[in-house]
Amino acid sequence: MTLASLSPQAALPSPSTAVWQLGPVPIRAYALCIIAGIVLACWVTERRLRQRGVAPGATLDIAVWAVPAGIIGARIYHVVTSPEKYFGAGGDPIKAFAIWEGGLGIWGAVAGGAIGAWIAARQLGIPFGVVADALAPGLPLAQAVGRIGNWFNNELFGGRTTLPWGLQIHRMDPDNPGHALRDDAGQPILEPGFYQPTFLYEALWNLGVVALVLVLDRRLKLGRGRAFALYVMGYTVGRFWIELMRTDEANQILGVRLNVWTAALVFLGALIYFVRVRGPRDYLIPLGPTATTTTPPTSDLSQVDLSERETPTRAAAPEGYRVVSEEQYAAWQDTGVVPPATDDDSRPDDGELSGDASAGDLPETADLAASGDEPADDPSAARTDRADATGARPADRDS
Repeated sequence: MTLASLSPQAALPSPSTAVWQLGPVPIRAYALCIIAGIVLACWVTERRLRQRGVAPGATLDIAVWAVPAGIIGARIYHVVTSPEKYFGAGGDPIKAFAIWEGGLGIWGAVAGGAIGAWIAARQLGIPFGVVADALAPGLPLAQAVGRIGNWFNNELFGGRTTLPWGLQIHRMDPDNPGHALRDDAGQPILEPGFYQPTFLYEALWNLGVVALVLVLDRRLKLGRGRAFALYVMGYTVGRFWIELMRTDEANQILGVRLNVWTAALVFLGALIYFVRVRGPRDYLIPLGPTATTTTPPTSDLSQVDLSERETPTRAAAPEGYRVVSEEQYAAWQDTGVVPPATDDDSRPDDGELSGDASAGDLPETADLAASGDEPADDPSAARTDRADATGARPADRDS
């Protein structure tokens, strides 16, 4: 009795086409899935940032930096870890730039995207820890959607299986990427047997990571990048065992796939960060001409002010942000008055302050914001003090 005879009857089919032509333009299923994942991640991140006090629209400013940097990082990781395809015997170095032919590494995508998000956060005056925690559930959601693209491409599957959810795999045409080879009758050719749908395992695992981050973040009120570290730990645990099931070609170290080692090392780094870093969750109060109280997005349509739709222009970005506690943020939402400064306002914030104001400078700014009076002394000096208190230093915003 052979393995093929034990296989189930076509439990999970695979598409035979992953590319469609719109005139001269190829429409790739993988690219559509990546774009859909990015859109979902931006939507989740925008809602979470607004719940922490960030002005509307900041996610788009962050994505402008993070998405291109993530794509570049993903490609660099792939080329560095698979150099023989481009620089080995018979390799073509120019192909290293052919992203449309496939080859993106999630590890490089996260690292590159983090660098881009850090640059954007500095320009916006937002502590990077706040941005990272807001991204935490959106990233695994985007990864889950992106794995559907691997299903279209008939890739990232495991070994042969007799499980009821065994996956059919088409034999793809190397001369016509995105299309299955066809027999003389025009039917797509299938590989014999059924295979482990590891792309599906990873997609479902990522959705579980989304739920894990949302639940623990709500209960524990994680801050200082700890929600992001939780996402990294959750993802790498799943990637570790799923990677061991894959049978596609990959570089190995000591007989183990490179990505298995990477998952283990990244997990340890995230675990150390999660255990060592402590501190309350930060909230932000926007300061400057647009420093008005904002209500986090809700689903209650009765609270929607229809008159706001008459103003299509986007409000100017805040001059900076004041880092406050959850209690201070709630009081500001109720009263619209910036709370007085405390000794905690001068504490470091995971290496990225929204300003380097001293505790002595903040009370004067808070009093001015509360009274609405203009300072009697030199206006330029007052503006300097206010910039210090908000954290919107020109050097930071232009960096």
